[in-house]
Amino acid sequence: MDLQRILCIGGGPAGLYFALLMKARNPALDITVVERNRPFDTFGWGVVLSDQTLANLRAADAETAALIGSEFHHWDDIQVFFKGRQVRSGGHGFCGIGRKRLLNILQERCLALGVNLVFETDATDDQAIAAQYNADLVIASDGLNSRIRQRYAHVFKPDIDLRNCRFVWLGTHQTFDAFTFAFEQTEHGWFQAHAYQFDDKTSTFIVETPEAVWKAHGLDQMEQPEAIAFCEKLFAKYLGGHSLISNATHLRGSANWIRFPRVVCERWTHRIDVQGRSVPVVLMGDAAHTAHFSIGSGTKLALEDAIDLANEFAQGGTVDHVLEGYEARRSVEVLKIQNAARNSTEWFENVPRYTGMQIEQFAYSLLTRSQRISHENLRVRDTQWLGGYEQWLAGGKRAIPPMLMPYQVRGLTLKNRILVSPMATYSAVDGVPQDFLLVHLGARALGGAAMVFVEMTSPTPEGRITPGCTGLYNDTQQSAFKRIVDFVHTQSSAKIAMQLGHSGPKGSTRVGWEGSDEPLESGNWPLLAASAVAYGEQNQLPAAMTREQMEFMRDQFVDATRRAAECGFDWLELHCAHGYLLSAFISPLTNLRTDEYGGGIEARCRYPLEVFRAMRAAWPQDKPMSVRISAHDWAPGGNTDADAVLLARLFKEAGADFIDVSSGQTTRAAKPVYGRMYQTPFSDRIRNEVGISTIAVGAITDADQANSIIAAGRADLCAIARPHLADPAWTLHEAAKLQSRDVDWPKQYLSGRDQMYREIAKQQQIAAAASAAIAAQNTEETH
Repeated sequence: MDLQRILCIGGGPAGLYFALLMKARNPALDITVVERNRPFDTFGWGVVLSDQTLANLRAADAETAALIGSEFHHWDDIQVFFKGRQVRSGGHGFCGIGRKRLLNILQERCLALGVNLVFETDATDDQAIAAQYNADLVIASDGLNSRIRQRYAHVFKPDIDLRNCRFVWLGTHQTFDAFTFAFEQTEHGWFQAHAYQFDDKTSTFIVETPEAVWKAHGLDQMEQPEAIAFCEKLFAKYLGGHSLISNATHLRGSANWIRFPRVVCERWTHRIDVQGRSVPVVLMGDAAHTAHFSIGSGTKLALEDAIDLANEFAQGGTVDHVLEGYEARRSVEVLKIQNAARNSTEWFENVPRYTGMQIEQFAYSLLTRSQRISHENLRVRDTQWLGGYEQWLAGGKRAIPPMLMPYQVRGLTLKNRILVSPMATYSAVDGVPQDFLLVHLGARALGGAAMVFVEMTSPTPEGRITPGCTGLYNDTQQSAFKRIVDFVHTQSSAKIAMQLGHSGPKGSTRVGWEGSDEPLESGNWPLLAASAVAYGEQNQLPAAMTREQMEFMRDQFVDATRRAAECGFDWLELHCAHGYLLSAFISPLTNLRTDEYGGGIEARCRYPLEVFRAMRAAWPQDKPMSVRISAHDWAPGGNTDADAVLLARLFKEAGADFIDVSSGQTTRAAKPVYGRMYQTPFSDRIRNEVGISTIAVGAITDADQANSIIAAGRADLCAIARPHLADPAWTLHEAAKLQSRDVDWPKQYLSGRDQMYREIAKQQQIAAAASAAIAAQNTEETH
C-alpha cells in the first residue's frame, strides 16, 4: 500500500509527536490529528522526563527538542521525608514540564509543519472518520480509555489491572528544589505525596494511599473541596502556606481519585475495512500500554513509540513489515518498563511493609524500588551519599560493599552475605557423594563465598530425585559427607550447609542431562506424595501418603538430621519447595486431601511443620535452620506471595531462622515471569512483613545486584547458583571488580591477588574510557 494519508485519533503526546515526525521527514504526507478538546486546551499538571529521554528527542527532531528543553525545569536531587527526618541524594537528572505546555509546543510544531489539527471532534466511530479522511493508516492514540482498543478488544486482547491505591493529581504554587517524596501516617494508615516543580511557579502534587485507608477517612464520600482541604492539612508542613489546586473541577464527588490501570495489550496492530480498503490501525501511547506514574514513564513511552514507528517508516519497506517491527520492538521495551513499574507500584502500595526501617534504609529501598537503579548506579549519581549510607549500614564502621558485611545467626558467623546455592550434580553412586562433589564444593568454598550448600539430599533411597542424587540414610554416605565437611572447615574459612528433602512426585527421574524431571526408562521405584497427583502426564502417579508413612518419613528426616550434625554441618535447610514431597503438601494444586492435612493453607502446612519441628529438636540449638519455599506457584489456583507470607509466619513460629525464598516448579503448568532478580520481591515481602531473615535466590548475577538486595533490606543473604557453576571464585572476582579487599582470600591464592586487582583495574579504566568516548560522540548525558 502506498502511504499517503495518516490519521491520528487523539491529540496527546503520542499522536502529535508521531504526526510532526512523519511530516518533518516526508512533507508530502497528508496527516490529520483529531482531538476532542478545544485548541491548546488540556488537563493535567507536570510530566517528568529523564535526561536520557531528552537525548532521544534531540536525536529524533532537534528543533522540537530545543523548544521542549527551553521550557524544562531541571533538578538532580531527590528528597525523602519520613517520620520527622529527611534524606537527600543527588545526581538523578530529571526534567519537569507542564503537560499543557508540552502539548502546546507539539501542537504549534505540527501547525508549522503543515499537519492538519482538528479540534472539538469526538471520534466515536474510527471507521467512519477514517473514511472521512480517506486514511491509509490510523494511529489509535486516544489515551488510557481508548475506544478503539475497546472496540477491537478481541484482537488487541488488553489486560487491564486496576492497582490497589487511590491517587489524585493536584497542583500547588509551592515550589520544590528536589523531587520530593513525603510520607505521613494517620490513624488509619499511610499517605504519600509525590511532588515536583515543572515551571517557575507551579508544582505537581500527587497524593496517594491504599484504597482501604482512603475509605477509612471517608474520602470516597467527600466532594472535591473537602478532600483537598484534608490533603492540605495532612501535608501542610511541605506546602509552605500554599494551597492545593485541582484542574478537574468538572468531576463531581470523589471521581478525581482514581486507581491506576496497568494496561498490557497482546497485539498492537489490526486491519479494518474502510470502504473496501484494508487499513491498518496501530495502538500508540496509553492506548497500548501504561506504566505507573511513580517511575514517570507514561509520556516517555508515548514519545518513544512515536520515534520508533517514524524511524521504521524512514527505513522503507512494506507497511506490514514496518508495523510488525514496531510491535515486536516496542512490546519488549514496554515490558521492561512495566516490570520495573510493577515493582515500583507495589512498593508504594505497601509502604507499611517498610516503615519499620530507619529513614536511611527506607530511602535506599525507595530509590531502588524498581530494581532498575542499582547500588553502583547510585554511586555514580551521588558518591558521597552512598558512601555515607554504606557506613551507616556497617554500624558506623568503615564502609564496605554490603555483600561483604559479616552476618551472625545463633552461634554461627558468616564472613559475608554470599552463599553457593544447592545445585544438583547427579554425581552420587547409591546416594554416596563421590570425589566430584568434594572438588565441586571444595572449589567453591575456596572461592570466597561465606557458605556452600550441598544439593538436596534425601533421607531415604526412594526420596532421591534421580539415581545420581545424594542420600543421608547410611553410614557410608555419612562418612563421605564428613570428608567434604572436614575439607571445607580445614582448608577454607567458609561454612557448609546440608539441605534435606524428599523428591515426592518428582522422584524416579533421569539425571539432568538426560531430561530434567523426565521419568526413568527402567528401574523406576514407587513414589509418595500428599495426594495421588502426578507431576505431569509423563510422570508416575504417586500414592497418597498414609499416616503411618508420614510418621515413618518424619522419623527418617530426624535420623538424617542427626547424621548431618555428626558430620559437622554448620547449617541445615529443609526443602519445602519446587513440587517435591513437602511442597506437594503445601500447594493446593497438589494437595487434594480431605483429612486434617488438606484444605486451607494452615492445614496443608501441618505435615511439613511436623517434620520441621522434629528436625529442629534434633538439630543443635546453636546452629541455624532454614526452610526453602516456593513463594508463588505461578499457576492459576496455586499459592501466591500472600500465601507465602502466612507460610513463612508458620515456620518462624516453629523455630526457623531463615526462609530461603524461591518460587515455582510445583507444577508443569507454571508460567513464571522471568527477569533480573525476579524472585527477590517475594523475599522482600516475606522479610519485611513477617520479620524473619531471608535468602534471596534467582537470576542474581553480579555483585551490584547482590549489594542492592542486601542494602535495601530485601534479603539478608544472597544465594548464587549458575554464576558459581561458571566461576567457583565468583565472590573473589566480584570483590576484585569492586576493588574491595574486604573479602577473605585463601592464603594459597594471595600471591596472585594483587596482580588480578591491577589487571581488573586496568580493564575497568579501558572500559570507562571507551564508554566516555561513545557518550561524547552521541552527546548524551550520563545519569
